[in-house]
Amino acid sequence: MNSTHCSRATVALLCVVGLLAVAGTASAFTVSTDGSVPNETAVGSEVSVTYVIDDPFTDAPDTWTLAGETELENVSWSVTVLRAGNPVDSVDPQTYGDQEFSQELDIDNNGDQVRVELVGDTPAIENYTYEPEERYTVARLTRVTGNNENEFRNDTAHHYTNESREARQAINASQQAVADAPGDNSGAQADIDRAISAYEAENFDNAISLAEDAEQQAQQAQQSQQTTQTLLLAAGAVVLLLLLGGGGYYFYSQSQEDDYSKL
Repeated sequence: MNSTHCSRATVALLCVVGLLAVAGTASAFTVSTDGSVPNETAVGSEVSVTYVIDDPFTDAPDTWTLAGETELENVSWSVTVLRAGNPVDSVDPQTYGDQEFSQELDIDNNGDQVRVELVGDTPAIENYTYEPEERYTVARLTRVTGNNENEFRNDTAHHYTNESREARQAINASQQAVADAPGDNSGAQADIDRAISAYEAENFDNAISLAEDAEQQAQQAQQSQQTTQTLLLAAGAVVLLLLLGGGGYYFYSQSQEDDYSKL
């Protein structure tokens, strides 16, 4: 009886382990990057990103079109279909030189991975906005089947010039200073608002000047509070000393009177 129960438990355990093993090795359509996508780039600087699509036909049609688009300039796309790490076609990679491309993929090619390499230059900023910050599309990848379009990757990045970055940093610093300063800082906040308007009008020197004025006002308010606190502490110390001195004099006088009475 015990042997039978043990055998059944062993078989059940082996089945569970087998199911877990199958589940652990199951493949799925996934996309990742070889390296990281930049969060921000300077206008005109080169950007290079490589996307890796694993198991492109798992949970997907046997034939579909890979489409990509970007706002980078001077663009070069390179698309390679691989099987076990080797290109499945002698003409791979396929290359494209426009901001948009499309390439048909077929399960008959027996590919288990697609690598998409993108190189381009950070585009100019058409409209400066402080908040939200200016962003552009690094890459948008979609799976197209007939009239159905399924976006599976969309990366954006902040772009800036040296002038706009310096102005943004000055405004950020002034906002932090005002947030930390005590009391009414409406004057400083008004300067910050004007700095943001100047930033969005691409008048970066004026934006920096206004932001620095706001930060200085906030710092002066902070220093004024610290000075007031110091004076109050000093005044309190003086009062305490006077009280201690007065108390000591009182007890001394009392002791002198007691000695006189005894005499």
